[in-house]
Amino acid sequence: MAERDYKHVVQDATNVYIGGKLSYAEMMDLDEVPFKLKTILSQYILKEVAADTTIENHIFYITPEDMSYMIYKRLKAGFSLYVFDEKKGGYKNREYKIEEIVGNEYLHENMNTIFVEEMHIYKLNMLGIH
Repeated sequence: MAERDYKHVVQDATNVYIGGKLSYAEMMDLDEVPFKLKTILSQYILKEVAADTTIENHIFYITPEDMSYMIYKRLKAGFSLYVFDEKKGGYKNREYKIEEIVGNEYLHENMNTIFVEEMHIYKLNMLGIH
């Protein structure tokens, strides 16, 4: 895997997609990340986790009591995960909400084999956080 794989920020008119290998510090340094999202990260997320934490490393350690959980739930953030499907003998891609990740024992037990491709946020949801 190349150094920049899954370290991307892609936007269209209504969505932001952020690669799962980006750390919060890297997101703060990128001009492509919307200012509103940077504000949300600095005001809420970065008060709970170290700046060098990646999305991929963070989401499996969030609990329902964490501010990160509340923020991602309010953003209705989706996380595109590749999860190994034992029945099919391969990886299956699906977008999960933070509630599904936090409440799923299988995902937590197998987090070392799960690949987090990206986080997806609707821009409109960012406006609801002050």
